[in-house]
Amino acid sequence: MSAAVGGLGPRGKMIVVGASAEPLAVTPGMLIGGNRSIHGHASGSSMDSQDTLAFSALAAVRPMIETVPLEQAADAYERMMANKARFRMVLVTGS
Repeated sequence: MSAAVGGLGPRGKMIVVGASAEPLAVTPGMLIGGNRSIHGHASGSSMDSQDTLAFSALAAVRPMIETVPLEQAADAYERMMANKARFRMVLVTGS
């Protein structure tokens, strides 16, 4: 994220929505010179979620998922915990 601050235009804002243990290395001059700012946000408001869903529907955005039969839930869980799952793991039942 620190590298991205230099790409902010005048009056640009960076909104940090993810948590990381890594510190942000930003000098005061990087912010003051272009009237830039960095904001943190733990999660969006209900209106943010509504706007995001509306945009997703408008732009036909679809999630990238990996489906696994319910009978293989234990294996899917192990793959997820081992960081070997691709995208989102979705358990499916029936046909």
